[in-house]
Amino acid sequence: MPLPPPPRLIRLLALRVLLQSLTLTKVKLVSQEGELAEVDEEVATKSTLIKNMIEDAGTDEEIPLPNVKINVLRKVLDYCEKYKNENPPEIEKPLKSTNLAEVVPEFDAKYIDIENLEEIFDIILAANYLDIKPLLDLSCAKIASLIKGKTPEEIRKTFNIQNDFTPEEEAQIREENKWAEQAD
Repeated sequence: MPLPPPPRLIRLLALRVLLQSLTLTKVKLVSQEGELAEVDEEVATKSTLIKNMIEDAGTDEEIPLPNVKINVLRKVLDYCEKYKNENPPEIEKPLKSTNLAEVVPEFDAKYIDIENLEEIFDIILAANYLDIKPLLDLSCAKIASLIKGKTPEEIRKTFNIQNDFTPEEEAQIREENKWAEQAD
């Protein structure tokens, strides 16, 4: 009759199995500039695009993201890291306030509190490309908060948009869209 394995060996084998199960799979993401960002699979799969690519090809190969700059990718991954184990709450629409801190969780408000409009638009493009709906909603809510309650002239100034309408065209558009100015 064979002897049972010593208890110490059983504990070591159990520890080894436990450690293997705790080891997180890393995903290698390659930015537009060719820079590598290595991230846990559970963080990367907050992106539906990346999740589908992993399901199709696994995690052994690098995943090219030709539409995402490295600085934006890092910012997006910060958001995904925060919400890797949960989903952020839905953002109520229409926005009730231009102050996002009153509308979204504190982390989200601080995360998207960005002065540089180009950076916000880069996040919108990346969130759309990577298919991260909560981040797309948050970044679009930021833009909406910059528009809410402003006149067309104020919006043009905020977004550096040149008014290319003649005074007659502008008057016609205002007349056709009076209902929009009366809403709120």
